[in-house]
Amino acid sequence: MGSGISISGFRKAFGPGLMWAAAAIGVSHLVQSTRAGAMAGFGLAGIVLLALVLKYPFFEFGPRYAAATGLSLVEGYRRIGRWALWLYLLITLSTALIVQVAIVLFTAFLLKLVLHLGLSVSVVAALLCGLCASLLAAGRFSFLDRVIKLVMVLLAASTLAAAAITLPRADFSTIAFWPRDGARQALPLAFVLALVGWMPSAIDISVWSSLWTLAKDRATGQRADPASVLLDFRIGYVATGLMAFAFLTLGATIMFGAGQEFGSSGTQFSAQLVDLYTRTLGGWTRPIVYTAVVTTMFSTTLTVIDGFPRAIDRGLRVAFVEPEGTSAYAGTGRAYWGAMGILSALTVLVLAVFPGSLTAMVDFATIVSFITAPALGYLNLRAVTSPAVSTELRPGRVLVALSWLGLAVLGSFAVVYAVSRLG
Repeated sequence: MGSGISISGFRKAFGPGLMWAAAAIGVSHLVQSTRAGAMAGFGLAGIVLLALVLKYPFFEFGPRYAAATGLSLVEGYRRIGRWALWLYLLITLSTALIVQVAIVLFTAFLLKLVLHLGLSVSVVAALLCGLCASLLAAGRFSFLDRVIKLVMVLLAASTLAAAAITLPRADFSTIAFWPRDGARQALPLAFVLALVGWMPSAIDISVWSSLWTLAKDRATGQRADPASVLLDFRIGYVATGLMAFAFLTLGATIMFGAGQEFGSSGTQFSAQLVDLYTRTLGGWTRPIVYTAVVTTMFSTTLTVIDGFPRAIDRGLRVAFVEPEGTSAYAGTGRAYWGAMGILSALTVLVLAVFPGSLTAMVDFATIVSFITAPALGYLNLRAVTSPAVSTELRPGRVLVALSWLGLAVLGSFAVVYAVSRLG
């Protein structure tokens, strides 16, 4: 890709990468990374790093394809073949509700804790979905762009500060690619796969990233140059990696050494998570911690409530209205608002009937994302190496080789999990 990046060009492209990071830094970090540290110390650090490295190409291919072609990955799937587009739509439609329920559930528990709400989880979820929909309707993409930048700065400052303070008490002897001895026995295979499934996030948000890149172009009235788009994404990706290890450190230094474990209920888990911060930064920081944690999950909820409908809207349009997928359609038509309304209503209904365990709900959602990862990763690789992308803008040999390695590892893990469940 082109190497020249101007300051003005980067400023116009800056934003979608942080939106991607905001969507990623949520349940996978606050819940899964922290639990990993609490359960195994730094014993799962290698697994976290492996997931970050092996899944990187598939996430980068989203903004890369959009910058190179002016189209989203949805159009890229359609150009592979109708089967690819319908496979993506099938995966999206079958996982959207599961993922949204898990994220809204955790956010609702945090809001109940911080605001001392006596309302049921389903009522808080309904208010949360309604608020997000209203904000998106009023501010559209520009609002989302501005809010995410503020939230990410707030989250990074508080979390990195908390992790740095705990480092002197860290037991780095537990660092390993795979936990040793007793720690290994305490880690179910399902949890490890769930950790990989959403570390740093589910691969399907690569489609959202391509759509946000195009929405940014539409908002600025100018198509961003590919080099600036990739730099924007890489900043967001590095941020998610740093935050993953920061949360892992908090769990490892505070809870693992003390022999503490997280509770499975949403109320208990939320309280323990907040205590991780306040016990290291001091009780006086509780309001700051509340703000950081809630804004983090709120931003994740906001991006998820926007992302799934945006992708569904685009997919249905390419499937039925514009099969060639050549227009600069913004992706917020009737199907966008219809999908948002249906998903929100179903989310509230599920939480009203099956409030369930927070950690069990999260593990289920992340394992589903893990199982679908190889298929979506393969589609992304096919799209970005297709003739639609000019030779100079395609990924290099190293990135392509890393993609095939990632597909092999993720596919093998999926097979191992399937065999273990059948056994």
